[in-house]
Amino acid sequence: MGLTSLEKIVALQKNTSNIRNICILAHVDHGKTTLADCLIASSGIFSSRLAGKLRYMDSREDEQIRGITMKSSAISLHFTSDGSDYLINLIDSPGHVDFSSEVSTAVRLCDGAVVVVDAVEGVCPQTQAVLRQAWLENIHPVLIINKIDRLIVELKLTPQEIYTHLQKILEQVNAVTGSLFTSKVLEERAEKDTDSQASSDSTSGEQVYDWSAGLEETDDSHLYFSPDQGNVVFASAIDGWGFSVQQFAQLYSKKMGIKAEVLLKTLWGDFYLNAKAKKIMKGAQSKGKKPLFVQLVLENIWSLYEAVVIRRDKDKVEKMVHSLGLTIAARDFRHTDPKVLLSAICSQWLPVSHAVLTMVCTKLPSPLDISAERVEKLMCVGARRFDSLPDQTQDLKRAFMECKSDDSAPVIVFVSKMFAVDSKTLPQNKQRPLTQEEIAQRRELARQRHAEKLVTSQGPGNPEQAVTGNTSEAAASTGENRKGADLLSKQMETMTLKASTPEKEDKEHFVAFARVYSGVVRRGQRMFVLGPKYDPAVVLNKLPVGCSAADDLPSIPHMACCTLEDLYLLMGRELEQLQEVPSGNVLGIGGLEEFVLKSATLSTSPACPPFTPLNFEATPIVRVAIEPKHPSDMPKLVRGMKLLNQADPCAEVLIQETGEHVLVTAGEVHLQRCLDDLRERFAKIEISASEPIIPFRETIIRPPKMDMVNEDMGKQHKVAVIHQVKEEQSKYCEGFQVDSDGLVTLTTSNKLATLGIRAMPLPEEVTWLLEDSSDLIRTMEQFNLNVKEGREALEINQKNPRGHSGLETEAGDPPTRAEMEGRCEPHLDVRSTPIWAKHFT
Repeated sequence: MGLTSLEKIVALQKNTSNIRNICILAHVDHGKTTLADCLIASSGIFSSRLAGKLRYMDSREDEQIRGITMKSSAISLHFTSDGSDYLINLIDSPGHVDFSSEVSTAVRLCDGAVVVVDAVEGVCPQTQAVLRQAWLENIHPVLIINKIDRLIVELKLTPQEIYTHLQKILEQVNAVTGSLFTSKVLEERAEKDTDSQASSDSTSGEQVYDWSAGLEETDDSHLYFSPDQGNVVFASAIDGWGFSVQQFAQLYSKKMGIKAEVLLKTLWGDFYLNAKAKKIMKGAQSKGKKPLFVQLVLENIWSLYEAVVIRRDKDKVEKMVHSLGLTIAARDFRHTDPKVLLSAICSQWLPVSHAVLTMVCTKLPSPLDISAERVEKLMCVGARRFDSLPDQTQDLKRAFMECKSDDSAPVIVFVSKMFAVDSKTLPQNKQRPLTQEEIAQRRELARQRHAEKLVTSQGPGNPEQAVTGNTSEAAASTGENRKGADLLSKQMETMTLKASTPEKEDKEHFVAFARVYSGVVRRGQRMFVLGPKYDPAVVLNKLPVGCSAADDLPSIPHMACCTLEDLYLLMGRELEQLQEVPSGNVLGIGGLEEFVLKSATLSTSPACPPFTPLNFEATPIVRVAIEPKHPSDMPKLVRGMKLLNQADPCAEVLIQETGEHVLVTAGEVHLQRCLDDLRERFAKIEISASEPIIPFRETIIRPPKMDMVNEDMGKQHKVAVIHQVKEEQSKYCEGFQVDSDGLVTLTTSNKLATLGIRAMPLPEEVTWLLEDSSDLIRTMEQFNLNVKEGREALEINQKNPRGHSGLETEAGDPPTRAEMEGRCEPHLDVRSTPIWAKHFT
């Protein structure tokens, strides 16, 4: 497929049903960026020979040096399947655990995910993490088992062993999905049982819970990965091939005369081909037969690798190429690297881009297929429920579901992150190509200057020689091109002035990484910027009905008005300017650096609530103190750290009470990237960083009575512990004593007062009660916060009074003063909270 023009992509953006917003998720070094190269090369952006070597989506220098992706970046691809044109908004995400926050920013903007698993390494920790992130965001995943070539070339497995290995990988991935599904069903089941128990009058008697009932009733067949369902692709992205079971089912249905539907159900599984009866039968493993997948698929691929890479049998390779009907260039046959020939054959026989993009178009949903559960989850922040939101806010759910692009629909945009770009890379600052008229004017001006040089070099002694050739032509055309020369000289002066002020060109600009969920976003449009603490239930009463961001409105906390200065189409390393973007598309927005710090919700309706905060898997824990090497550069450091805080979704910048500037990152690789950005992009000064500090949280537990390794602790070990305790007690100051049961006694120096403290863990009943009532306690805390701030109270859901009453019953009556004497046990009194006084008295 040739390179797609910008006009074609703009036209495809208006067909919402044929848009696919997908992200590539995987563990580090499982082949995400190589797969993205293959998909991009199929659109004609660069040669397919560079796929896997160019790493087109890794635009940073440190990404190319380390060979890992450090940021999520997007690109729009055009793909044609079954006569329909599709727009694939592809987001490549990092696999390193330090940059899992970038995965969260990518997943929020997508409707589907392509999960890549290494065929040798299998399911790794980050694979489980990205599956969990996709599950939490309610997006639909498909699976690609990559690097199957390593099973043949490195591990040297037979086709039967490869089939068994692939089955185990599928079981591992499905086990992760099954655990996520089970936890969700059990949580919902426990919530229903709690509601029914609270609503029932009779609470006496023993309660018996059947946790398996919810699992048996719920259908989970569509959640798991299975090749016969079409949501699994087997691939080797570095060699350029990949296939699904459907491709071989259609291929062999013509050769064997068997229906494609039958082959689709039997190619993967315990089925074998009975040559005598010419039937497909079940029980390949019990009868010692080759499964169909081994016989018809894996053996052919294994034979190709054996002929091309292992044995280098040219005669056999030529026969295979002829039987497949492929056309291979002579230079590929003569190449000394067998991988070049293998890639040339496989990219024509089983192109990985065709298999993956076909699966994406057929199995992943469009923006129109967004689920109601996901919409409600996005619109409900904290402990609030969807039915407690204002009616105007609940009406926006229909705009999400319909994903309309007309003028009447409210515009809703979510910004997942802000990323910094050099001003030189912005489309409006790039040098545009010269027109034919401008080229002709520059050519004539060059001829005129050349003629003047000849005149000055010849001197006044030979005027006849000076007025010849190009000189006469230049003199004749001088009057005609005078205006063009003057215009060109002005342009060159302007370019010279721009070149003399490089500090303006080097300024960092921020582009918002966003998606349109409803309406049409236009350049120059005014919109509300809604902060995470914005509450439409409070604000709607203060604003006039039908107001917009263009009106003169009073100051509202956690809400601002902004103008969308520029809209960009994200094309990997490049940006293309747009005038408008309809709903369901991923885009870049310029001019929001003064309004958005990391993420935000934009809308033309003040009834829109802020979206749920992103789910970050990794928490920044590695902290360093930073200072400039030259004290005079402190203002530059402060400005640079502010820019870094805005450009990185996970980094945190703190200023201690001592004035020390602290940077907190997710890991060592993340820390190094942030320090490099400070030195080279944001602060542009020499800085010095302290040694990294990682805080550890500790708690108090009882000393172990049994050694987990050697079971009973020996007498010698007990004696050593006693001696150690005595040595520690000898270090304490006078009047400080620690008993064996944990009582700490401290006597003042004048012997007039003695203080005793004993730290004890909460009883298990209290901890269970607090864990079961976490949602209610969170609601009470939010209510108290609103009362203190003078805002109106949240609407209390009908479920909360029953939960509050249950919490009060479990907590019991407050103890009397006599009962409190001599007691150190904790007691929970819910009657003292304002929420109880207002709603339950």
